[in-house]
Amino acid sequence: MTRAHTHPPAPATPQPASVEGRACRTCTLCCRLPDIDALDKPANAWCRHCTAGYGCAIYPERPTLCRDFLCAWMTRPDLEPEWDPLVAKMMVYEQGPQTTVLVDPDHPAVWREAPYAAMLERWATEAEAKGGYVILFVGDAVFKIAPSAR
Repeated sequence: MTRAHTHPPAPATPQPASVEGRACRTCTLCCRLPDIDALDKPANAWCRHCTAGYGCAIYPERPTLCRDFLCAWMTRPDLEPEWDPLVAKMMVYEQGPQTTVLVDPDHPAVWREAPYAAMLERWATEAEAKGGYVILFVGDAVFKIAPSAR
C-alpha cells in the first residue's frame, strides 16, 4: 500500500497558540513521520536537515509548511501527558474534519495499547458525530479508527 498522507498544508488561518508550558524540547517526530513535499522527504525518513533529538539545521530558513506546523500536543490543552509525542511515540494533528495519527515505525503497536486504543476510539466517536474521522498510519499501513461501540 502506498503512503497517502501528507504533511498538513500551511494553514490559511493562524495556528492556535501553543499550550502554556509545552515545548517541542527534543521531539523531532514532525521531522521524521510525515512526508514533506517541499523538502522531497518521504514519510518515516528523517529530514536531511534534522538532527534527531536536537532539531532543524535550517531553522531560520525552514519552509513555511514546517514553520506553521504545530502538532496537537502543542495546541490541545485537553491532551494528557501520555500524548506528548516523546512518550506516545505518535504524532497527532488535525486537518479539517480529519484527525491524523502518525505512529513511530520503531513502535508500531503502541497505538493498540492502553491508554491510546480507548482514546483513539473516543476521538473517532466524537469526530463521527461532527462528520469527521480519525485516520492512523503505521509504516505503510493505514487504519480508519472505528468509533467505540458504546
